Amino acid sequence: MSLEAEVARLKDEQDAVLLAHNYQVPEVQDAADFVGDSLYLSRKAMESDRSVICFAGVRFMAETAKILNPTRTVLLPDLKAGCGLADSITADQLRAWKAEHPGAVVVAYINTSAEVKAEADYCCTSSNAVKIVSQIPEDREILFLPDMFLGDYVKRKTGRRMHLWVGDCPVHAKLRPEEIAQARKAHPGAAVIAHPECGCSTGALGEVDHILSTDGMVRFAEETTSPQVIVATEVGILHRMRRLNPRTEFLALNEGAICPYMKQIDLTDVRESLAQRRFVIDVEPGTAARARRSLERMVAT
Repeated sequence: MSLEAEVARLKDEQDAVLLAHNYQVPEVQDAADFVGDSLYLSRKAMESDRSVICFAGVRFMAETAKILNPTRTVLLPDLKAGCGLADSITADQLRAWKAEHPGAVVVAYINTSAEVKAEADYCCTSSNAVKIVSQIPEDREILFLPDMFLGDYVKRKTGRRMHLWVGDCPVHAKLRPEEIAQARKAHPGAAVIAHPECGCSTGALGEVDHILSTDGMVRFAEETTSPQVIVATEVGILHRMRRLNPRTEFLALNEGAICPYMKQIDLTDVRESLAQRRFVIDVEPGTAARARRSLERMVAT
């Protein structure tokens, strides 16, 4: 039996749904029941009637699934799948920051730990951050964390008074404006799309055609008629884009934009996790209860 067939069999035997982020390796994406960004997968986890959620992503995603689905078993196929951006702020640091700005509304990007989410008023993803911030009363001060590039993008789009935590995704932050200028010269006429976490998203706005979340990039890939598209984000998403639209050539802005955490999980890990119910993710009940409020606001927006 092939590895793919084993995984399919185990999903049925274990009553499991397999979720995979857009940045996962191709073999995991192809085996998944649903592939998408953090918001889409959070919703799919809640909609599924399976008793087990196997999350091929990183730890904060599996924690989010557990918080939103407390009675179900959540598996993370490799516990080494962390997140450099999520590690850039702790709950203690956030509490200290809140103390400096009493009464401020805290908006936490989903790329944070459960403990940080428990200190937030709202969670968001890159696909709904602008909408969530826009709904906060205009007289309220806002603390946005932890990604400063996404925060700056939201700040400019909304015109809101926001304090930004100085954190970034190491993979996205290294994508620079000069790379976009070089790509434009090498591929004249190509469309350029960039994730708002990118270091190039603020300094090269004139060179970028669209600032899009990963989900927005996928929709763009389905709809575009451009012969070439330059994509400024983690390279894992290119697999899905190319499958959805083989008529367009999708090019990575930087082939080295690879998240080691997102590439931690392979299909063997998924098989073993399902077979052994290995690496169950739990969140302390009090923390989960406090974090659930901010996450439910995210999912509802």
